[in-house]
Amino acid sequence: MICNNKGFTLIEMMIVLLVISVLLFITIPNVTEQSSSIHNKGCEAFIHMVEAQVEAFKIEHNRLPSNFDELKTEGYITEKHSTCPNGQAITIDTSGNVTSVNES
Repeated sequence: MICNNKGFTLIEMMIVLLVISVLLFITIPNVTEQSSSIHNKGCEAFIHMVEAQVEAFKIEHNRLPSNFDELKTEGYITEKHSTCPNGQAITIDTSGNVTSVNES
């Protein structure tokens, strides 16, 4: 009689699935908690990028852009990059400072 002991038993497979499930239950809440932090940091980076585009506009035109739409029409910012990753709108004041505005 040939005895084939290669492979896993049902109990071993269930233990592996249990360990994987526990690891998923631990990691998924941490990822979702960090998503707002990630979007806020993305917004900060986006604001710095827009500030650089305002400076490029100022160098090329010897004046500050009058509003955010002027940067879009001149090709410094694309239409899909008109808001922060967290959904906040971007404004440029008369002195060229770029800020995000929460649209609630």
